[in-house]
Amino acid sequence: MTPDDFIAAIAPPAQELAASSNIPASFTVAQAALESGWASSQLANKYFNLFGVKADPSWTGQTVALPTTEYVGGKPITVQANWRVYDSWFASLQDHAQFLLNNPRYAPAFAYSTGALFARAVAAAGYATDPHYAAKIISIINAHALASLDS
Repeated sequence: MTPDDFIAAIAPPAQELAASSNIPASFTVAQAALESGWASSQLANKYFNLFGVKADPSWTGQTVALPTTEYVGGKPITVQANWRVYDSWFASLQDHAQFLLNNPRYAPAFAYSTGALFARAVAAAGYATDPHYAAKIISIINAHALASLDS
């Protein structure tokens, strides 16, 4: 799937969710692109998990066990992890929006209506350990003119 195809498929539901969640569609599309490799990951392709969300004990839906790399003592090891399985990309988008909305650590992000500022706030709240996480999302927003999705 090309980036343009991915954007065409995911932008309308991201905009629909933006109207009810106040999560900028540009952020949702760019983050999903980053996390899923433009839907090239097995999780996104086969299991509709766009954001690489693991299944914690609170998850009551379907799961799939797949290998992943974890770091123990600074060294990478391969372990099996349980991942959430969704019925559609839209279900993945909805679950991700609920995660952001229901987690108080991300509340400051909702002060921003642009994807770039939202990305910075989510990253500052500790969403990812990658120090360049927000910059990567913003780069996708800019490279694909996704800010237009927020108007």
